[in-house]
Amino acid sequence: MKKTIAIMVMMFLAAMTIQAQDKPATPHDSIVFAATTHDYGTIVQASDGSCVFAFTNKGKAPIVLNDVKASCGCTVPEWTRTPVAPGEKGSIKVTYNTNNIGAFTKSITVNSNAVNSPLVLIIKGTVTAKQ
Repeated sequence: MKKTIAIMVMMFLAAMTIQAQDKPATPHDSIVFAATTHDYGTIVQASDGSCVFAFTNKGKAPIVLNDVKASCGCTVPEWTRTPVAPGEKGSIKVTYNTNNIGAFTKSITVNSNAVNSPLVLIIKGTVTAKQ
């Protein structure tokens, strides 16, 4: 029994070591956002809930956004799908469903090949009912 547990622990540690060596990021890959939080303030129900997070590739290699995920289905991200060359800009457009009344704070997780990945973007605000 002890041997079985020891072997399983060793296999787990070996798997974690192999996984950690997939593709190391270089210190030259760096994605920098102009802002990581967007505050809508108070907005009216059914109004435009879109905002854009702009970023710049400050590294020396192209940046690729592998995956951008919102914390819930009421927030939909759209992002630059092509590699962003060094010094170039890209964007992530986020649309919040403003049919939901009340205060909200949502996160968008950005996974890329940049050294500072993953990054988390935040949207927040309060939706009030139409008059």
